[in-house]
Amino acid sequence: MSSQLPTVFVVSGSTGASGELLVRTVLAQFHRTTPVLVVPHVRTLADLECVVGQAASAGGAIIHTLVDTQLRHQLTELAQAQHVPAIDLMGPLLDHLTVVLGERPAEKPGLYRQQREKYFERIAAIEFSVAHDDGQRIDELPQAEIVLVGVSRTGKTPLSMYLSVLGWKVANVPLFAELPPPPVLLDIDFHRVVGLTIEPGQLIAYRKWRQSRLGVGSATPYTDPSHIYEEVEEVQRFCRKQGFAIVDVTDKPIESSADEVITLVTQRLKT
Repeated sequence: MSSQLPTVFVVSGSTGASGELLVRTVLAQFHRTTPVLVVPHVRTLADLECVVGQAASAGGAIIHTLVDTQLRHQLTELAQAQHVPAIDLMGPLLDHLTVVLGERPAEKPGLYRQQREKYFERIAAIEFSVAHDDGQRIDELPQAEIVLVGVSRTGKTPLSMYLSVLGWKVANVPLFAELPPPPVLLDIDFHRVVGLTIEPGQLIAYRKWRQSRLGVGSATPYTDPSHIYEEVEEVQRFCRKQGFAIVDVTDKPIESSADEVITLVTQRLKT
């Protein structure tokens, strides 16, 4: 028996990763192996003629995951004409699901890969937002797609996390009336920066609740009404001076605030 076994040609309209994985999974059940050649991005009759010709010359077989019905039929006909074994991994399941689901498949190669890419992009956005919460890694601020700024307890962190789940890389930076802002904040594209503001009375209530949770009972500037009013006004003045958009989060659900932030940033980046 020859040591060189016939090649298995994995034909796909996309990258061929799924077909290759299945073929290698099956080959793992055998002591001997055979060469596997992935032929990706097969989209035309000319592509099919080429790969079937190669398989015929090599005495190989074709395993394919084509989702396009016409291409599958053409491949079957070409392979039969040249006596090339061809195994359709996609067609029978597509036909079955067409009946079960009551609709035609999109027949667009690469859709699953695109969905996976979007998933990993969303995970990357979440990881970025966690790493850049509350002024952390401030030197990387230019990498953020959205930067939220505001005084303490305006909801910067939960809003950042919500936006990141939607796929946005968000950083948030706390602002203090008595301290200058980080210099890098003044160097980035101001169209990406959104200042969060809130009605002082609501902010006082939030801060008092936080103090009670931390076991701090005495009065401090953190909950002093006059200090809070000044703090909120100072941050608003700063945002207006820098050209930052401002979103009032008073009594707003996080979904509404997120929609407003996204709309403002996307519109401002177009100008």
